[in-house]
Amino acid sequence: MIEVNNITKTFDGHTAVDNVSFTVEEGETLVLLGRSGSGKTTLLKMINRLIEPGSGEIRINGRSTQDGSPEELRKKIGYVFQNTGLFPHYTIAGNIAIVPRLLGWDKEKIRKRTYLLMEKLGLPATYLSSYPHQLSGGQQQRVGLARALAADPPILLMDEPFGALDPITRVSLQKDFKELDELKSKTIILVTHDVQEAFELADRICLMDKGRVIQAGEPRELLSHPADGYVKDFFDDQRFLLEVKMMDPLDHDALIDAFNHFKNRGN
Repeated sequence: MIEVNNITKTFDGHTAVDNVSFTVEEGETLVLLGRSGSGKTTLLKMINRLIEPGSGEIRINGRSTQDGSPEELRKKIGYVFQNTGLFPHYTIAGNIAIVPRLLGWDKEKIRKRTYLLMEKLGLPATYLSSYPHQLSGGQQQRVGLARALAADPPILLMDEPFGALDPITRVSLQKDFKELDELKSKTIILVTHDVQEAFELADRICLMDKGRVIQAGEPRELLSHPADGYVKDFFDDQRFLLEVKMMDPLDHDALIDAFNHFKNRGN
């Protein structure tokens, strides 16, 4: 479990994260959703102390993240960067093995784990001797996910993991993400500005604006029972597609209601 309690962070007089609190249950996928500058990435980075909180406390399984060094904390948390964050001078095998090596795994254990992840993520083992620039963007992002999963951490933090990809590659990776057995038991916090992606992947969503959580809840709750006008307006442009995504494909009456709502918006 991850507990974020009254976290605030200020940079040069600007409050990037403003008294934010939420809890992520074990095995849950929480999406931090919002426009650029809403504080999502700053908040994510404070969880593994890439950025230190200004005030408040973050606890993982009841223990403050301030207990111990940032380096020890990060060995237990997988992190997927927006633009892969792969080391260009390391081979694919070298990139995936970084955390296991820091943890003192033996070479054979690392080799087996690396080959397993390559297989699960649909990457040929022949790529292990390649360098990041020799792979496509989608392949690099898969390697970034493999690196984050290499030491089998219980927690995974993901910062716009599919944001730099073309739409077709993005949809393919989102599908693989949902189906990957490695992720079934992980506690995941994912940052995105993409509403469709949030509704596709989230168990719960925290909608953020100006450093604050405006509303938190299951995707259906945010769409059907917005806390205020900002939440309603945030989803309005994509409401029809979101309602269709969430409904039973055999529920024809619900489909007609959603279509009529969409059609009558301009009247």
